[in-house]
Amino acid sequence: SMPFLLCLKKKKSPVPLGRSIFQKHTPPVQQNYQALLESCLKNKRLFTDDTFPAHISSIGTGALLKKLPRNLHWKRPHALHKSPVFYAAHRKQPDLCQGLVENCWFLAALEALTFHQDILAAVVPQNQSFERKYAGIFHFQFWHFGEWIDVVVDDLLPVNEAGELLFVSSVYKNVFWGALLEKAYAKLYGSYEDLQIGQVSEALVDFTGGVNTRIKLAEAPPDLWDILTRATYSRSLMGCQTHLGTTKVLKNGLVAGHAYTVTGIRKVTCQYGPENLVRLRNPWGKIEWKGDWSDSSYKWELLSPKEKILLRKKKDDGEFWMSLRDFKIHFVDLVICKLTPDLMSQEDGKKWMYSLKSGRWVKGSTAGGSLGFYNGNFWMNPQYWLNVLPVEDSKKSPSTCSVVISLMQKHSTKHRNRAPHLFIGFLLYKNTNLLPFFPEQYQESNRKLPPGFFSRHQPVNKHQVFLDEREVTQDFHLEPCVYVIVPCTLEPQQESEFILRVFSRKHVLRIFNNLVDNIFLLQVNDFFFDTLKEVVDRYEGKIWEDFFTKHFEQNPEINAVQLQRILNNISWRNFQSFRLNFSLDSCQGILALLDLNATGTLSIQEFRVLWKRLLFYLEVFQKRDTKRSGKLDLVELHAAVQETGISLSNEVCNLMAIRYGDPDLQISFESFVCFMLRVEIMGEAFRNLTQDGKGIYLRESE
Repeated sequence: SMPFLLCLKKKKSPVPLGRSIFQKHTPPVQQNYQALLESCLKNKRLFTDDTFPAHISSIGTGALLKKLPRNLHWKRPHALHKSPVFYAAHRKQPDLCQGLVENCWFLAALEALTFHQDILAAVVPQNQSFERKYAGIFHFQFWHFGEWIDVVVDDLLPVNEAGELLFVSSVYKNVFWGALLEKAYAKLYGSYEDLQIGQVSEALVDFTGGVNTRIKLAEAPPDLWDILTRATYSRSLMGCQTHLGTTKVLKNGLVAGHAYTVTGIRKVTCQYGPENLVRLRNPWGKIEWKGDWSDSSYKWELLSPKEKILLRKKKDDGEFWMSLRDFKIHFVDLVICKLTPDLMSQEDGKKWMYSLKSGRWVKGSTAGGSLGFYNGNFWMNPQYWLNVLPVEDSKKSPSTCSVVISLMQKHSTKHRNRAPHLFIGFLLYKNTNLLPFFPEQYQESNRKLPPGFFSRHQPVNKHQVFLDEREVTQDFHLEPCVYVIVPCTLEPQQESEFILRVFSRKHVLRIFNNLVDNIFLLQVNDFFFDTLKEVVDRYEGKIWEDFFTKHFEQNPEINAVQLQRILNNISWRNFQSFRLNFSLDSCQGILALLDLNATGTLSIQEFRVLWKRLLFYLEVFQKRDTKRSGKLDLVELHAAVQETGISLSNEVCNLMAIRYGDPDLQISFESFVCFMLRVEIMGEAFRNLTQDGKGIYLRESE
């Protein structure tokens, strides 16, 4: 019997009009940022981008124009604020707000990115400013159908008569990185209007080159909380979407058919037992959930005072908590963009192989359509031979291997919304009989499997869903064997280019039409492409994984003595001579600050917070310890605090030096950590308790 083919949406996917020549995807215009910058500086002029002009044509041609104010102006940030800032480092909360473009999907993904500073720094190069080497030119990097491309823009932004940005803006009116990045993304996809409709999954991939997993929350697996926990600590980015509805803003405070960012998770201890909470943010920067665990919920009274102070925020800033149970009810799906494909397999820190192939469906040649149309042409689709190989370095040879397959379609037009997505999918066939012939015999003959093969064999994914989305991804657990991947459109004779990506521990991927292989290895220690390799390996890699295995698999909670042992035994790969010497008193102080639920121990979540701060503080400390003495004097301490993005008065800084320094007011790294943690956590507590930003009123328990 034929496999059951499911088309997720009921709307008919239009068949493109016949044309004699296959239309290839239009690649983006490539400009040399460095050369353009130097030319502008040399000629003392500000950059104007003729390829994406400050003109109505860059905004669009359709419905978005009706929303625009009558007097639209294009202005540079220097004309909008006396002291514009490109990027405000170390902001504690997402600070972007959606504008007139209905691109909540883009903004939800962008805010997910802000939680991973090293990844953000690859998309948003940080050595850009409105002061040093300013020439009105900025650049951003996006993953675009298999390659990283640099997109250059000028800083002319559309504003209304009052000088307010029409599109993405920041809560802090002098910060402009979000508006400029949106402009670069609009340029990449044709216009601002081309950002009107989209999926949060698309933007997540464009920002990372990662691979998506989509979980339908109505059919969520029983281990959803474990998946969320692994995603949080494997540096994945997460977004989600509410159900469609006729009312825009529902009575419960959620927006119908709207994308949200997942900004955190937390297991809290209530009087009746533990509760799993998910933290979300509305890209509008306002309008929040009103149910259990919302800002005004009675549920917060069930927590310890400390946990309540540090988690609850009484602000309409768009960010809120809700229970995992409510999350599964009120949201349709959860998208997890994995920077490594090990989320579902738990094969952390191993070598993964990544293969990418480009292909196309051409009328009368390779556009065979799906089996569901019984047209006899399915075999004409491109066929890819995948040999999944057993892994030698595995302690025990598993019977199955984790494999992630992703298919992405490319439009011929650069305007992403001018041509609707085709319904696409792929079928995966297993054939152990082919093993003796692979790859030599079939490589020599270069022939496809004949039509009869597909009528006699069932695909591995017999319930493949065809989606009218840019990308279709599926996780498999496959026996080491030879497989055939057949990417196809739902209907025959539909033309498009596509890219096929395969991730596994070890495999060979080939297409038999004389295309050159493009196979390379990635060492997956929580990094995702070469430019980030050094940073992320240093910060997030093997050290963390070894610690996790050694200290938390047996004991999910650690006390002050165990914390001291862990911290003082860290081996810093980039600072070989650097050894920590935390006293038990320091560790008890750290534990008191970070132990939110007052258990006297640190959970893996709480230790993760400490770990990330430690790495950041170490970088600042090393940078400001100019004499390499292992200590900071008062001047260096002031500079270090400033470097972290925290504003402290001289009086408070001096007071802290007296409290944490030695008799000569010299601050060791251990003291600097305790000092900075206290400053940050007290600041967080103040922001969560203050109503007006000037002061707080405390009840006795608080």
